[in-house]
This record gives sequence, structure tokens and C-alpha cells, in this order.
Amino acid sequence: MTGEIWVLGATGRVGREAVKRLWQAGAEVVVTGRDRERLAQVSPDARAVTGSLDEVCARLAAEAPAVVINTVGPFAATAPQVARACPPGTHYVDVGNELSAFEALHGMDREAAETGRTLVAGAGFGVLATESILSHLLAGEEKPARVRVDAIASVAIEPGALGEALAATIVRSLLDGGREVRQGRLVHTRTGGAAERLTTPEGDVVTTASLGSGELFAAWQVSGAPSVIGASALAPGSPAARAAASATAGLLRLPGMAGFATRRLARITTTKAKEPPRRSSWGRARVEWPSGRVREGWLRTGEGMTFTAGAVTEVAQRLAKGEGRPGAFTPARLFGPEVALAAGAEFVVTD
Repeated sequence: MTGEIWVLGATGRVGREAVKRLWQAGAEVVVTGRDRERLAQVSPDARAVTGSLDEVCARLAAEAPAVVINTVGPFAATAPQVARACPPGTHYVDVGNELSAFEALHGMDREAAETGRTLVAGAGFGVLATESILSHLLAGEEKPARVRVDAIASVAIEPGALGEALAATIVRSLLDGGREVRQGRLVHTRTGGAAERLTTPEGDVVTTASLGSGELFAAWQVSGAPSVIGASALAPGSPAARAAASATAGLLRLPGMAGFATRRLARITTTKAKEPPRRSSWGRARVEWPSGRVREGWLRTGEGMTFTAGAVTEVAQRLAKGEGRPGAFTPARLFGPEVALAAGAEFVVTD
């Protein structure tokens, strides 16, 4: 086993920033992707491993790095593939937010524990921000009756094509549809339900709605509450948007349509960069206990993708130092809510 940290998808937005941060921290970084020239532009001095994801997985299985960072979507497919390729003692972390990916990695918990591996899903803005403020509110308290978390990302747009990985993640999310936890069970709901109009501590008014996502899974794992809603500002909150999402999901289930839609989305190109719509990104949690007592709190970060790069880098370095423990986790469930603070967030408790 080496002390290397491999970054899968190193030419993408989060991958590039993660490589930069790891180099600045003095880590031994290996960049991976399909295009050797683009990898050289990301980090000319780093060792590069090129090839398809299958080929990269075969190499990492043979070379056994300390940690693998996966930034390649759709994570419903890549997370279990890459995690299974990690040999005993090689730890895994990704930035995914697809519910099915979290379920797949959670199903590998026992296998990971037996082979001395730590698997961390969702070391990015949405999951880490919401589960961290939730954990902060729950500290030392009894199990709550109801929990709601809301992810409100503020993200800058880079010029260029959307890309197949992000397109596939969007299509997968539409296919998965809505989810909530009711009476201790994960159930299907309509995407965009439980819409709520929120005002952030900085005065921005945003509508969030429920979504089958990593935020929901993480909040359920952290709280153990029998009723959990995971909401996002990215979910279709208006009646018209919900109807459109439902109709689109129905079309995507037709034979061949998911692949066709993914390819078309991937080619969509933005010609101009766009600034973030809000000054801050926010994770919000609302907790209700059986007694009727309610607490609410917020976690503030900067631009969402920048925080994601900081979060996955922080988690990867802790894993490389041997600070994790074998099994499958979300980042704050493994390291506590302080890992979000280390990545650049701050708590704003408003109750």
C-alpha cells in the first residue's frame, strides 16, 4: 500500500480544486482521467493514470493507494464500482448526492469493516452542510420525532459543456423520484412535495422542496427520527415544475430514453460564466422532539462547489492519516460536525 491519494475525475471542477488543495497540503497526489493532456494541465508534476473507469479501477486495485476520491458521476453507478475496486486498507470518499448511491455504499458496511476500509459518501456541500447542522442541534438530546433538512446551494456557473457525468446524475435523480421517511420507513413520494418558503439569516427568500437525495439519507442516519424530510432549493417546488418533473420522469422510463436524454443534456453549453445567485450557501435543519419542543439552525458556507472541494479534501486527508474507522459512513457521522467547520463553514443557530 502507498500513501497516495488518487483523484478520479481530476479534470472536472471539483477534481481540479481538490488536486490543488491536496498539493498545497503536501499530499502525494495521483490524477486520473481519460485525457493525459488535460490531466497534465491540471497538475504537471503529478503522476497520471489514464483510461476508462474500468481501467482505472483495475490499476487502483493493484496499486492500493491510501485513499481514493471519486468525483465521477453518476454515483449510483460509479460509487459501488469504485468502492468495490478498493483493496483492503484503501479508503474511499465521494462527493455524490444520489440516494441510490448512499444505499449501495451503506449496504457494503459490513464488507468494508471486515476488510479495514472506510467508505464515505457525500463529502460535498448538501450532505455535509445539512447533517452537520442537524448533528449540532441534536448534541446530547433524545431521539427526535420529526426532522427536516434543507440544502440551499449558491453556485457559480463555469462556461463550457454540462458534461456526461453531471447529465447522468440529473437523469438519475429524476428517475429516482421523491422520497421521505415516514413511520421509520423510506417511502416513495412525489418529487417536489413539502415545499416551504424560507428566509435565510442573510435575508434571501428561497423555496425548497423534498427530494430523494443524500441529504435525506444522512439526516435519517444521524437522527434516527421516524419522520424525516430532505429538501433542496434545486427541487421543483412550484406546481408547474412538479408536473413537468413528473412528466419528464415518465418519459425517461421509456426504453432508451434515459441514455438519449443524458447524451443531449451533456452537450448543453454555457458560453458565459455566471456569479453565484446569493452571497452564501446554507444548510438548515429543523428538529421537533416528542415533547413538542422545536429547534432550528443554519450552517453557512461560501460558494457551494468551492465548499465541496474543501470538504472532500478535508475528509480524504483525515482518512490518509488513519483517523477514520472501518465501515460505511457519511462525513459528519464519521468525523462529527466539526469536519464542516474545518472545511470552511460556520454554525448560525437561530432559536
